[in-house]
Amino acid sequence: MPESIRRRARSEREDGAPRGRRSDSADQDGVIFRKGFAALTELALSGVQVTACALDLSDGTVLFSVDDHLSVPTASIGKVLLLIEVAARISARDGRGADASRGASSTGGPGDGTGGSAGSRPRSARPAPGAEALSILNRTAQDSAGGSGLWQYLQVPALPVADLAALVGATSDNLATNVLLRRIGLDAVRARGESLGLKRTFLLDVVRDVRGPDDAPQLSVGSARELATLFRRLRRSEVVDETTSRLVTGWLGLGTDLSMVAGAFGLDPLAHAEPDHGIELVNKTGTDAGVRSEAGVVVGPRAGVAYAVTMRFNDAELSGRLAVLDSMRTLGTDFLEYVY
Repeated sequence: MPESIRRRARSEREDGAPRGRRSDSADQDGVIFRKGFAALTELALSGVQVTACALDLSDGTVLFSVDDHLSVPTASIGKVLLLIEVAARISARDGRGADASRGASSTGGPGDGTGGSAGSRPRSARPAPGAEALSILNRTAQDSAGGSGLWQYLQVPALPVADLAALVGATSDNLATNVLLRRIGLDAVRARGESLGLKRTFLLDVVRDVRGPDDAPQLSVGSARELATLFRRLRRSEVVDETTSRLVTGWLGLGTDLSMVAGAFGLDPLAHAEPDHGIELVNKTGTDAGVRSEAGVVVGPRAGVAYAVTMRFNDAELSGRLAVLDSMRTLGTDFLEYVY
């Protein structure tokens, strides 16, 4: 593409950026997410497929969107659907007491999403003892999968359901994912997604080291709008019931991957389950060859944003991957300015 056309396209797309409120560092013309939009535009012009959506946590206003209706590969983000089904079964079979934080004090109403102290609430990932949460599951040779996760390096051959869910939330543990899927079943996960109104977001398969011609081509797919909406509902305790939502956000709050959008928030990757400088984060990332994806909720003193961003790119050169990650963090900086 000639450089003159690139410049004109870039200018036209930047002029059409969404408008709305932002922190005091906003441009004088009131444009929000300008830096992130410019960074993603540059990537799109270089051939990267970008899908993205950002919603205001309190009222659901669309703050930012790029092809957010498209269903694209999202790697491990589909594991969130598995965690929702696991949490729903714990809630149904162990009772509402499974939410260890139920009844604890909170300065904000459930799901008010106003950020900071007004939106803070306990997010325990450890449910009270119950038969479902404490059911012991053994790993088998058929469950084995490399890649992300800790359990493959541990000696213990069996763990409770709730601990496996925590491993999935913390390290996107592939072995724990497959063991849970063997118990839950893909059909149940699919039915749960349908019950939540998801039409473009699916967990398609177990984790496999090698995908053959008879296997699903991707672990999961999703649309940015549906994923951002799902995380907004999770934060507001609107997914299945309050216990289910809090269990899932508790597990995801342990997540250690802050390499993408969340890398802009200044949080400790290994310890951010509690608010830090008024910032709260729940997120899930997905990584595969040529795919970087993240969905989450970031809440600050001023506001909250539910977001989803997926990039599909040519991963032949390290420079291309680094450009994608840098742009995702640039968008994260815009989110931080909005909420802080």
